[in-house]
Amino acid sequence: MIRIVGAGLAGCEAAYFLGSRGADVELVEMKPGKFTPAHESPLFCELVCSNSLKSDDVWGNACGLLKEELRRLGSVTMRAAERTRVPAGGALAVDREAFAAFVTREIRACPHIHVVTEEQTQLPERGIVATGPLTSGALYEAIAARFGGGLHFYDASAPIVSADSIEYAHTFTGDRYGRGTGDYINCPLTREEYEAFVSALLAAEKVTLHDFEKREIFEGCMPVEVMASRGKDTLRFGTFKPVGLSGADGTRPYAVLQLRKENAEGTCYNLVGCQTNLRFGEQKRVFSLIPALRHAEFLRYGVMHRNTYLDSPRVLNADFSVKGCPDLFFAGQITGVEGYVESAMSGLLAGIHVWNRLNGAADEVPQSTCMCGALSRYIAAENRDFSPMNANYGVLAGGFDGIRDKKEKKRRLSERALEEIERFRKTIAGAKEL
Repeated sequence: MIRIVGAGLAGCEAAYFLGSRGADVELVEMKPGKFTPAHESPLFCELVCSNSLKSDDVWGNACGLLKEELRRLGSVTMRAAERTRVPAGGALAVDREAFAAFVTREIRACPHIHVVTEEQTQLPERGIVATGPLTSGALYEAIAARFGGGLHFYDASAPIVSADSIEYAHTFTGDRYGRGTGDYINCPLTREEYEAFVSALLAAEKVTLHDFEKREIFEGCMPVEVMASRGKDTLRFGTFKPVGLSGADGTRPYAVLQLRKENAEGTCYNLVGCQTNLRFGEQKRVFSLIPALRHAEFLRYGVMHRNTYLDSPRVLNADFSVKGCPDLFFAGQITGVEGYVESAMSGLLAGIHVWNRLNGAADEVPQSTCMCGALSRYIAAENRDFSPMNANYGVLAGGFDGIRDKKEKKRRLSERALEEIERFRKTIAGAKEL
């Protein structure tokens, strides 16, 4: 029996890969008996921050490439995302509840997966620990005691508003540069409206953080108020950039807030890129300064929470096993990969490595010419200043330096990555089943 602790993206990927191939799995999940501060659904694979799995562009976006690699390896996350996707232009966004429900059904329907509802308080000697960035107290302390302390940073989620409370007269629909099917609702701001919004944002009352928390905010989930504090035009060149968008009169707005569907029905929308640590009342006051949101009903406010991760270069091997303890694996964001898709990847890879060992197959880590291999090797590479890493072309092994056209270079890197994934797939025990 393979014990897997945690039924998030990584834990479910590992459990499904193993269980669907006939390995007996015990999946331990503390919900619904106990919840972390950021979780509220009893379902597995609850998406806490955004409902977007980022770009679906295989040939020009690193996360899009990673998704295709996972599809070819039989990822249940990718299958769930395709079944529950909502319109989001060139991105792969999902209906959160439908996504979690799909994975939960798949896990519970597998006869080889036995779900145990309890809180894991001790570090197991073998199996896969995939308890995520919000690992609960007792287990967190056990991990810290075993490996000499843990690392952590703080990230934030964005507010969600009711669709029928948006003032559509102050919006226009369309995807940036016309890419996609016009799924985003764009909320334009004039210069005066933008400057008033930024001023209010900077003056708004925030939830008090300790000094070490302020230093450890992850750049990929930077609160919008922190971004605004870097300069009055920072948001206009980032989250609120109007480039590639034209209003109803055909002209480019001064700034734009984009809204993205949270569910297939389109009854609620996420404020794209507006992760925040403002107090709830301040969120309503400040975001209501945007003309389209003057009377918005906030269904969920943004929150900031702790993300825990290991000093993986010191603790883990590139196959996600613990150094000196080959039967114990970690997976998910606790390993230092950052993002939904990246977390799922680590769980799938950990499951594959366990499966190969069970079947006496020659186990190997994918080469760093593919995103799965590059991220696997990143978490284990010597690094004095280790920090969480998203999928990006920079982590891939070098090559094609003579190609100056960036699009062409990315296409070549993606082609080479998928060739490596196909090669790696054939090394997995029972590869024909994938």
